[in-house]
Amino acid sequence: MHDAVVRQINVGALIAICGTASYASWDPWNEGPRPERHLLVKRAIMQGFLTTDFAPRYEEAIAALAGWIRSGELRYREDVQDGIEAAPASIAMLYAGENRGKLVIKL
Repeated sequence: MHDAVVRQINVGALIAICGTASYASWDPWNEGPRPERHLLVKRAIMQGFLTTDFAPRYEEAIAALAGWIRSGELRYREDVQDGIEAAPASIAMLYAGENRGKLVIKL
């Protein structure tokens, strides 16, 4: 999928990398597509970020997101699994892409 998408990026694209949950393990280190040529010719920027980079703005974000949820401008889905005993199967479900929405294990 990555190879197909990176070929379609616009000139000046900004690509956010915000998670690696699709990798079940980092041992051995994952190897994969080499997007450098596409980034170069499209003068694109690929940058990682963590939510903790924006910790000083958490309250602002929570207020904005809550307002958008209340107004219906933002909708979300949760896939709730019950009990700690559901955790192993839930993790497998996550890596298989079988969940629909944020995967939550209710304890």
